[in-house]
Amino acid sequence: MIEIRPLCPADKPDWLLLWQGYLDFYKTMLAPEVTENTWARLLSPTGGLEGLAGVDEAGTLVGFAHYLLHPGTWDTGHVCYLEDLFVAPDARNLGAGHALIEHLAMTGRASGWQRVYWQTAQNNKTARRLYDKLATQTDWVRYEIEL
Repeated sequence: MIEIRPLCPADKPDWLLLWQGYLDFYKTMLAPEVTENTWARLLSPTGGLEGLAGVDEAGTLVGFAHYLLHPGTWDTGHVCYLEDLFVAPDARNLGAGHALIEHLAMTGRASGWQRVYWQTAQNNKTARRLYDKLATQTDWVRYEIEL
């Protein structure tokens, strides 16, 4: 059984371990001040980011979801971008990823959001198996300009 709740200050040590696992998975390194800024924004009511915790029966943080809301142009409601989703490798297949995404979808339905969307690496087969069960893969192609 996985409980989904907002991230709270007491989660920071466990979140840091999961965050590092997430960065390692994507073979990325961030300066410590970026991580600190991300954590602060997740907890701030004006930080622009929201964070959910997936907690197991023992009360251990086993996964997180970071998301942001933004206005849409094709409706009057908000759109939710799921920016980061990560579950500890030893907690996979317990339903944490599914529960985190479903929680966002339920919140969105209750709040009148237009949609929840996200992206993942083409080769992230484990995550894509879950995503294929919960959502529809679109034909959109992503472009970026690094600044």
